[in-house]
Amino acid sequence: MYPRSEHCFSEAKNLLVGGVNSPVRSFNSVGGTPIFMQSGSGSRLLSEDNESYVDYVLSYGPLLLGHAHPVVTQAIHKAANFGTSFGSPTVAETRLAAKIKQHYPYIDKVRLVNSGTEAVMSAIRLARGFTQKSIIVKFEGCYHGHSDALLVSAGSGLATHSEPSSKGVLADIVKHTVSLPYNDTEAITHFFLENHQDIAAVLIEPVAGNMGLVLPELTFIQKIRDLCSESKALLIFDEVMCGFRSQQGGTHQWLGLEPDIVVLGKVIGAGLPCGAYAAKKDIMRFVSPEGSVYQAGTLSGNPLVMAAGLACLTLLDDGSEFKKAESYTEALCSECETISRHYKVPVSIARKGSMFTLFFSDRLPTTFNEVLNCDFAKFSQFFHAMLKNGVYLPPSQYEACFVSSVHTKDDLLVTIEAFKKSIQGLM
Repeated sequence: MYPRSEHCFSEAKNLLVGGVNSPVRSFNSVGGTPIFMQSGSGSRLLSEDNESYVDYVLSYGPLLLGHAHPVVTQAIHKAANFGTSFGSPTVAETRLAAKIKQHYPYIDKVRLVNSGTEAVMSAIRLARGFTQKSIIVKFEGCYHGHSDALLVSAGSGLATHSEPSSKGVLADIVKHTVSLPYNDTEAITHFFLENHQDIAAVLIEPVAGNMGLVLPELTFIQKIRDLCSESKALLIFDEVMCGFRSQQGGTHQWLGLEPDIVVLGKVIGAGLPCGAYAAKKDIMRFVSPEGSVYQAGTLSGNPLVMAAGLACLTLLDDGSEFKKAESYTEALCSECETISRHYKVPVSIARKGSMFTLFFSDRLPTTFNEVLNCDFAKFSQFFHAMLKNGVYLPPSQYEACFVSSVHTKDDLLVTIEAFKKSIQGLM
């Protein structure tokens, strides 16, 4: 069906590992040949086979303003005319940090880096340096990048240290990382009771997006905040995916509580490589050159990235762009739920802000184990049917979908019609 993409993939496999530079792009989860894209404009992608798709991947989240937004691209072009990298400070770095602080008023200082993985890795080192404690608690189904200490799976019991989930990761590296069930208040309470004196930080996606979109129970998040405060452990919110996505700014706006460290990425770079971690100054003063927690990066604060990020966040200031994306998401999910009920296909749709996930289950998952019980085979069939009908979704049940502020009424109609045909094909 996609001859040009098949040819491109065949060539790529001779030179790139698995033919890709990030595993999910390989279509291993859904089968078939990955679609090679040649361009994007607004809400649409154009493939190497000259097929147009309504895009709900949006580079896995960064493109809240859609592809090639003129304000963002003009900012990048202007910055490039003055040079691509200097290895010295620029005013643009300060301006982007100020813009981030505008949306995250509980922070004092920001450190800009090149990716979400780098930002999380650095935040963990900072938490351990600040607390002088060792254990990092994370949650099953939450992904925080591919650094060794976080590539873990749960051990045999709730108080068991985790095991490496990737070859090449040493057991000694992950022995201070513990993975607990998401949304399980009892598990986290029990673990703190037994280990509070050794816990440096709790790391969590406050809106989980890497097992599909799974929302936190507010009592669960509040309990973590209370436990961290009582035990002098730091609470780290990984908002690389959900920052500026599940709400206009940070998740503190609707959760009603603040972390000690927040990690950002994706939207703040508007499609260029960017990450950041931020906290109050009494924590951030531990980071070099002010303190002894070392972290550095040759391309951190790159002028092109700063220009793109600043242009994007400035456009988000008045809330109108986010509201357009959120309104579209609500309308789309509502229509899809109606169609699913009509055809009696067991589908549940999680939605928050401009993010959503369709699960083939008769109830919304609240834990990773519940996600694992969804019908993955049916999802794969659905994915390819949507692709055939001109809609590009993330090629994995574990990935969230994203909407931009430039998705149109025509996009909505195309997607709803494709959804209807795809659901009918599952009957």
